Amino acid sequence: MEHIISVLVENKFGVLSRVANLFSGRGYNIESLSVAPTLDPSMSMMTIVTRGDDKIIEQIVKQLNKVIDVIKVVDLNETEFVERETALIKIHTRQEDRADSTPTTYTIEVTGDIRKVEACINLFQPLGIKELVRTGRVAIAREPVRQAAAQPRRVLKEEK
Repeated sequence: MEHIISVLVENKFGVLSRVANLFSGRGYNIESLSVAPTLDPSMSMMTIVTRGDDKIIEQIVKQLNKVIDVIKVVDLNETEFVERETALIKIHTRQEDRADSTPTTYTIEVTGDIRKVEACINLFQPLGIKELVRTGRVAIAREPVRQAAAQPRRVLKEEK
């Protein structure tokens, strides 16, 4: 089963390498990896997409927590989350679809959940995809829905 793991790390030299080595050293595959600084430039957020049964994912989370520069590890599959991916797709154009002064390809940006990106790639396939690059997924946990605080009951004059 596919899992998205969010890893908050110290933004230091070699952290990405240590995390990648943890996966490769144990024979686990990283299907997608995205890393960027957070609001605090001393920390970065890694979004890792991998596959495995519950036992393998539990082992990955335990091993990630042992990496010295790792601050927090969350398996987002255990909560509600939002995910997005961006793809840049360069497709061929036909002579009759463009003016002579335009390029011979169009570059299209698609952003959305994985199903949307895959659907767009499939849609453009018959046109002739010349080149395709994808960011890999990023994800963030949704905040739990809070119940509205109970409003104090108004006491009417007649009730006093």
